Amino acid sequence: MQGILYEEASVWQFLFITCAIGGWTAWRTGKSVAENWQSFQRLLTYVALLGFAIRFVHHALFGGTMFSLQYYIVDTVVLLLFATAGFRYYLTKQMANNYYWLYEKASPFSWKAK
Repeated sequence: MQGILYEEASVWQFLFITCAIGGWTAWRTGKSVAENWQSFQRLLTYVALLGFAIRFVHHALFGGTMFSLQYYIVDTVVLLLFATAGFRYYLTKQMANNYYWLYEKASPFSWKAK
């Protein structure tokens, strides 16, 4: 997988930077967008910018390439998964709590009409 999904010498570097640090930041970004009732398109914009920030961390700490489209896309897709999960989780929570007479949670990521 090295060279396809990540360029570092160890998969642990990729998991720590992209999944742990970037994933947590992306989750919080999704939470923030959902709590402010902003659109999913706004979330996509923020995740694209966050992808550049994570690429910079790879470059600054481990000497990775800063402007590699392949690794930027991989990092951004991973971040988008975390951000979408955070967005849907908190939007579901808001809909079920704020409109409790209309909606109830169907799962942690969706709601349904009562």
